[in-house]
Amino acid sequence: MAAKNPVVWFEIYVNEMERAKKFYEAVFKIECSVLDLPEETQENLTMLAFPMNINGSGTSGALVKVDGMEAGGNSTMVYFHCDDCVVEESRVEKAGGKVSRSKQSIGAYGFVSLVYDTEGNMIGLHSMS
Repeated sequence: MAAKNPVVWFEIYVNEMERAKKFYEAVFKIECSVLDLPEETQENLTMLAFPMNINGSGTSGALVKVDGMEAGGNSTMVYFHCDDCVVEESRVEKAGGKVSRSKQSIGAYGFVSLVYDTEGNMIGLHSMS
């Protein structure tokens, strides 16, 4: 039996949901959707999910706005799959973010770019070419 991928979900904490939504949708050319949460968990909590293919590889996650969890300055790095990370990197500044480290080789493991979103969170872009 194959081992399961160790990461099953990620959350990116935001201070301004609409601004963060626009950034991620512009950079990755996707549409985030509101998560249908039980009523008792909805107070002071907003989640917008990234697209998910239940039968696909990898994982999905959400942008989260919740009292007590400020954006930026955390120690979590999320890498997003890209066909060529320079494409998404080229959209970052136009979407209100900042490029920290442009596309660079990581040898046999492909290429990465490091960027900041509009909320101050650093995220990684990963591609094999």
